[in-house]
Parts: sequence; C-alpha cells; structure tokens
Amino acid sequence: MKLVIASDIHGSAHYCRLLKERFEEENADKLLLLGDLLYHGARNPLPAEYNTLEVARILNSLKERILCVRGNCDSEVDSMVLEFPITADFCFFPLGNGTAVATHGHKTPAALGKGDYLVNGHFHVPAFEERPEGYFYVNCGSVSIPKENSPHSYLVADGKQLVWKDVETGIPFRREKL
Repeated sequence: MKLVIASDIHGSAHYCRLLKERFEEENADKLLLLGDLLYHGARNPLPAEYNTLEVARILNSLKERILCVRGNCDSEVDSMVLEFPITADFCFFPLGNGTAVATHGHKTPAALGKGDYLVNGHFHVPAFEERPEGYFYVNCGSVSIPKENSPHSYLVADGKQLVWKDVETGIPFRREKL
C-alpha cells in the first residue's frame, strides 16, 4: 500500500490545495493526516491563505481516502465540518519489516519494538533517526509551517522506502530504505 503522510496543515488553504495536488500525482492509496488540520495554534504565525472552512472542503473531497489522527490543535468541534474521523490518538500500519505507530507527536504511544517506526508531525521538522531502543523515529515535517529552515513537506511510504518531498514542487529531498 502506498501512503502519503502529512501533518500540520494549520488551516492553510494554499498548502492544503498543493497537498491535494501532490496526493493525486502520487497515485497513493491513502492520505494519512497526522493532525493539526484546521487551526494554527497560539504559538504559530498565521499560515498562507488561512481559511479553515476551505481546508475542510478540500479535505472532505478526499474523505474516502483519508486516515487521520488528532493533533494538539484539533478539537471535537472540528468534526462538525470534517466528514472523516479525526479523534483517534494513534493509527497502526505495517511498514518495512515492522509496525508503524502514527500519532501527531504530542502524546507518547505504547512501547515500540525493535524495527518498529514511530511516525509523527508536531515538531514541523523532517526526521529519520534510529533510537537507542531499536525503533525508528520518522517525522514528515509540516505542510504549512515548517521549522528549522526545512521545506514545506510531506512523506511517501510505499513499503520499500520513505521519501520526503517538497509540497510546493513534489521534488524529493530525502530518501530512506526500509
């Protein structure tokens, strides 16, 4: 299964539109959203073309293909405009030879085993690191408010590799074999 994994849209209709374009170009099976979909949060600047209802409209057009976990800026009230479930804290899926636990990043998941993957957003910085406990930490970055001079990004997982791409261009900037 091919997944596009993205996080931290934060209400930016501009970057959500680009994400939808990239998702369609990737011809992926599912779009896994790691939270912080509609609101920008008190610590973040307003992102480009901040329009939460337009973001909801764009995402709702993909509702049959979306998997989603809740971020720290998401609330139950968002369910009134989003037509797909957004309240789960974790999502599990096979990745490489292990299991991936997808979460926004503000909550700690259950223990991870050797060769498993912790996949999140929240910190807005793309990352791939093997942790001393033997699992891999993966961050897809942020669609709309990247930090530490990273690009506006999303992640593609196809079972063989992880590829980080710039949401503005679709050009890869990092690859990791699984």
